[in-house]
Amino acid sequence: MDHHTVAAVSIAGTCLDVLGSLYLAYDLLGGQHGPLRLLTRAVTYSIIFGIGYGLGLGLYFGLASGIATGITLAIELNQAARGLDHYSLPWEGLFSAVRGFAFGAGLYRSVGLRFAIAFAILITLGQIFAYSRGMRPAIDYVASRRSRLTRRQFWGTVVRTVGYIATALICSALVRHVDHPLLFAMRVGLVTGLVTGIGATVNPYIEYYADNLPERRLGAFGIGLIFCGFALQSFQYWLALFDVPVT
Repeated sequence: MDHHTVAAVSIAGTCLDVLGSLYLAYDLLGGQHGPLRLLTRAVTYSIIFGIGYGLGLGLYFGLASGIATGITLAIELNQAARGLDHYSLPWEGLFSAVRGFAFGAGLYRSVGLRFAIAFAILITLGQIFAYSRGMRPAIDYVASRRSRLTRRQFWGTVVRTVGYIATALICSALVRHVDHPLLFAMRVGLVTGLVTGIGATVNPYIEYYADNLPERRLGAFGIGLIFCGFALQSFQYWLALFDVPVT
């Protein structure tokens, strides 16, 4: 097993321990009107997008893109949940750059530096253009116990899928580093599009419970995160105990 993977698992465990402790300290952080509303969104969206991207494009892509997507979406959706107008285009450009950099970082190990940089730049520019045309994560925002996917969200997902396929093909043509560029581009586009569609569909459900979870459930969730963090942190010691070779 690669030592980078072991380190990544241990870091993830430490992060889960910290998050679990924050949930247990719900009252100390201001209760319903404290920062845990934002944190709940960030954690939930990071998990959903991280698992989805990770299953389709690998562990490192899922980790990098999941965290970046979860945090930026949480910030934007928290703004909408408070009934405020969306952020200005420069701020939305910053969110786009964070996600674009994370996507490039996630692809770096499999496609190389030049491809990753080109992909990150093009994706960032594409997202900024989408923001300028009114397509943003909080479009058709609603907090509800029922999931839904509106027409605009559906077509936004389709455009995102096609855009990612085209971006991967352009980068392959410029860099010529990827074997079977068409298959790779289809994989990137379909995975990102599918995960985006799922995220938009369950978005109302997540938003509702982000603001309405009772304290006991938050505490139980925090305990669960701590146990998961402990399991991940102890992973490296189990490898040593059973003499699993680490390269």
